[in-house]
Amino acid sequence: MPEIGLFDAMYSARSLRRLKSDPVPEEIITRVLDAAIRAPSAGNAQNWIFIVVRDAEQRRRLGAIYRKASGIASEIYRARGRPAHMTDEQYRRFMTAGAYLWDHMGDAPVLLVPCLRERVLPPRDALPLPVQALYEGELAYERRIGGASIYPAVQNIILACRAFGLGTVMTTNHIRCEHEVKTLLCLPSDVLTYALMPIGYPIGKFGPLTRQPVSEVAYADRWGVAWQPSEEIT
Repeated sequence: MPEIGLFDAMYSARSLRRLKSDPVPEEIITRVLDAAIRAPSAGNAQNWIFIVVRDAEQRRRLGAIYRKASGIASEIYRARGRPAHMTDEQYRRFMTAGAYLWDHMGDAPVLLVPCLRERVLPPRDALPLPVQALYEGELAYERRIGGASIYPAVQNIILACRAFGLGTVMTTNHIRCEHEVKTLLCLPSDVLTYALMPIGYPIGKFGPLTRQPVSEVAYADRWGVAWQPSEEIT
């Protein structure tokens, strides 16, 4: 594969949902996974697990669960409405692309499921009294930061796929049917899924990405004080 710069990858790693059925070489998937585990994780726990689904029947079943969960997602999108930064046409294309994936998830040659093994807090009585008093807050904290130990790895997967000319997208609809997914993949009770990523050679093209400008989403020092970049990147 030709070399691609880091920023070139970040600026062109479009979410590609239409993928060819061509198989992806095992050595490339291994390189993608190796990129994933270079990411940081909370407390350097490295408590990630990656399920690589290539068996056709297993992909079909996982795709069917994803389709079922996406039926719920479509109603949420419909009720939520179009994001303010998107035009009607952009939103229509977004929904059309999403609907395609809902129906064709199982057709991708590789389905990658990034997971985390849950980190359990020490028992309350094993902690000093001042920390025991904060125990409920610590439980909420653990729930809040869970994704911090897996989503950086997911981003590395996206960038590695881009470097190898592979299309992918991070999806989470299947979590609405987590029990069915865990049963299908034979996951232990303490392992949760955090994403479902179809991977394959794309039918469409990479980038460029359309995003709101930095000046509209960043503040200086406190909320409401607009960040003033010296020049806007386009």
